[in-house]
Amino acid sequence: MARTEPPSPRQRRKAGAITDVAGIAVGHFTDARRPTGCSVIIARDGAVAGVDVRGAAPGTRETDLLDPTHLVDEVHAILLAGGSAWGLDAAAGVVRWLEEQGVGFDVGVARLPLVPGAVLFDLMVGDASIRPDAAAGYAACEAATTRTPAQGNVGAGAGACVGKIFGMDRAMKAGIGTASVTVGGVTVGALIAVNALGDVVDPDTAQVIAGARTRNGKALLDSRRALLRGESPIPVLAGTNTTIGVIATDATLTKAQATRLAVMAHDGLARSINPVHTMSDGDTLFVLGTGRAGQAAGMMTLGTMAAEATAMAVVRAARAATALTLGKLHLPAAGDL
Repeated sequence: MARTEPPSPRQRRKAGAITDVAGIAVGHFTDARRPTGCSVIIARDGAVAGVDVRGAAPGTRETDLLDPTHLVDEVHAILLAGGSAWGLDAAAGVVRWLEEQGVGFDVGVARLPLVPGAVLFDLMVGDASIRPDAAAGYAACEAATTRTPAQGNVGAGAGACVGKIFGMDRAMKAGIGTASVTVGGVTVGALIAVNALGDVVDPDTAQVIAGARTRNGKALLDSRRALLRGESPIPVLAGTNTTIGVIATDATLTKAQATRLAVMAHDGLARSINPVHTMSDGDTLFVLGTGRAGQAAGMMTLGTMAAEATAMAVVRAARAATALTLGKLHLPAAGDL
């Protein structure tokens, strides 16, 4: 009887997206004036939420609300935005749009939409005075759909780049990516905007696919190996990087489980970004549980799925990106090398 070779990891991984999770819609706004934008992940019927902030320089909104010991169990959307701290203004537009749709926490006299969020620093790419604002957040909501969202240089990933350890002139373009995993009738999906200080690594092959380049700019350096050889990084301002994202599942979750799932999802960043969680990154991952599958799942399996979807989404963010040239700054993408 002839032997059949097992499928490769790439063959086993089918295309997927965070919108494969029932109850989740995604919308992007990309600013045509410079590479920046925002992305919104909407759960109109509410979703149990958690968060884990690992980076040392985060820019966030309403993360304290998600503490398992605090009152509110559900949120209605998550904002991911460029523009550094200014980009948090986009959340006001998300709140306004949701209120107009009658979505929010019933406080008796009104419905209050709950919208945590996180931002990344993309101010060195183009005119830094152009940042996502309330109108951008509103526009992202208007564009929201349950279809597979666009990836690469869009939304919160429009101005994202990676591999800045040895200088911006040796960095590469990255973006936003999505993926999903389904096991036993439960789906976990991720949407990740990748603006890391470090390199993006394919966890299946351990090969760098986007990151710091050699001095001539024509090849990948491999920042991890360069640092271990003793090459000196160029000092960067804290918070000028950051990978932010949302992991969603249709499994039934408690708030404590959502928080733990966010913790476990960071393993996916550790597999696909090196170095990660640095003093110059504000890495933040949210979790949303819609409960639409009508069943719970073991945390061991859910955590493994979350880390897998996160790593896949990071790789797709790098592979979907396209090169960017602004004046003297040229940021090639993974496909260019």
